[in-house]
Amino acid sequence: MTPLHMTSDYAVSPQIAPEDMAELARMGFVAVINNRPDHEVGPSEQAAAMRAAAEAAGLVYHDIPVENGGLTQAEVDAQGRAVAEADGKVLAWCRSGMRCAMVWALSQAGTRPTDEILEAGARAGFDLRGLRPQIERAAGG
Repeated sequence: MTPLHMTSDYAVSPQIAPEDMAELARMGFVAVINNRPDHEVGPSEQAAAMRAAAEAAGLVYHDIPVENGGLTQAEVDAQGRAVAEADGKVLAWCRSGMRCAMVWALSQAGTRPTDEILEAGARAGFDLRGLRPQIERAAGG
């Protein structure tokens, strides 16, 4: 597991395992966000198991499942709150990291310049340029 840093305080990752939580805490993460719905993973990687492992490692756990192709404003708002309320670094995961990058990008609309958001995605290896109209609309621009 190698976190893909979008900012100094927000990183994304493909699916992680419960045993990765202690390593994330050692790496300085204070919170994790599970953007993967339970129906996409086996029992050992479902929300209950991931929450237990995160909490055992001293991490704050957020369960914000995002359906592939079905992102909602409620999920965007929840992601933004989870990141804003964290007292340090946050790691979010899904199947590839792309959903985590997208939901974060949309949650930052109006708080960061659009180009900065898109560059953060590019640094982590995600082409978010197709989100520009949605980010700008959400930012009121």
